[in-house]
Amino acid sequence: MFPVSSKLTLARAALVQDAPVYVQFYITARCNLTCQQCNIIYANSDVRECTLDEIKRIADNFARMRVAMVLLTGGEPFTRLDLPEIIRAFTSRGVHVRMQTNGLATHERIQQVIEAGGRDISISLDSLWPGNQDEINGGFTKSWHDALQAMASFTQFLPKEGSFASLGCVLQRDNLGDVEDVIRFGTQISWFTSLVPIHLTTFDKPMSFRSFDQTKRWRPDELPYVNTLVERVRAMRHEGFLLYDSDQYLDDVKRFAAGDPTTWRQKNAGVCDSPNLYFAVLPNGDFAPCCDHRIPSQIHTYDADFPKIYRDKVFRDEVLRVTKACQGCMFGSYPEMTIAMRYLAAKWDRVKLFLAAPPVKKWPFTYEKLVEIAERIRNERRERIELPGQSRSLEMAATH
Repeated sequence: MFPVSSKLTLARAALVQDAPVYVQFYITARCNLTCQQCNIIYANSDVRECTLDEIKRIADNFARMRVAMVLLTGGEPFTRLDLPEIIRAFTSRGVHVRMQTNGLATHERIQQVIEAGGRDISISLDSLWPGNQDEINGGFTKSWHDALQAMASFTQFLPKEGSFASLGCVLQRDNLGDVEDVIRFGTQISWFTSLVPIHLTTFDKPMSFRSFDQTKRWRPDELPYVNTLVERVRAMRHEGFLLYDSDQYLDDVKRFAAGDPTTWRQKNAGVCDSPNLYFAVLPNGDFAPCCDHRIPSQIHTYDADFPKIYRDKVFRDEVLRVTKACQGCMFGSYPEMTIAMRYLAAKWDRVKLFLAAPPVKKWPFTYEKLVEIAERIRNERRERIELPGQSRSLEMAATH
């Protein structure tokens, strides 16, 4: 799935933990949803978007730096009409592209981005109950159905070989009883699932990707339910269900939900691996340590001297002052990248996943078939973990 240059960077990072494996590029702050758990459309609304020419220069720099993978995200990346050209800018230079989307894209546009080389996709899906998903998405009716429509399109155009598809599921109070069903659904359609616990902050400490809604914070009496769910999804992975997350990551999900210190940064003196393994790029092309933080200096990743700046000690020290003060996150890709590059068991798991025997893809699926699979799974008579007073009803399954 990865080009040769990306594989070389991954190999080097596994050995020395100082190679730019992964970049999150927020190509826009615009989005057609206002999800409860996300603040990025407000946090990055103060900067402009890069031009396509600037993005090509960023791609040139990433090729020189041998960046293994760039995640194109937002906001919603499909709001940019030039998304196929953006993807082609990176893939034509040997940089692997992953796309992260809410799934509200047309059949034709999905075909265009795949033809441009976008063969690694993550779609947000938090519930198999349409009404619940629509509520989580900010009250947008039919957003659940639109996401499944997009999944059907991706399974039609993505090649079975050399592609990867996953569901991004945010673990929160509103979908605790739905997570296992999402994993079952993903497995049925040959898509992995990756969990991210909800992130919250307060107005005096604004951070880009974290919600200010304190009603979403886990209460102490709810934590046993979270822990039970995590252990059940861990068992599901060992049974063969397509859950992407490592054991160490799942352990830290429980710690993070409880407000306890996480462990994934322990092998790097309690600091994350930005910028030596990963970093972020704002919509205007400026460097950022991650999705939550910025640095005082304005470093343009499209400038010709960025590869040199990236290795400069003054720059590294400026980033370290920010990352060292951070209490840590559980934003999927960052912890999992550190875990995969610094912990032997996780390294072996990733080698088996991407280089050994990936699961057989049962594609393509029609939209009608995906709806049928989702309905069957959510209506199965199984014990589900739900908070007291939380239940699913026919109303939540409404198709609007």
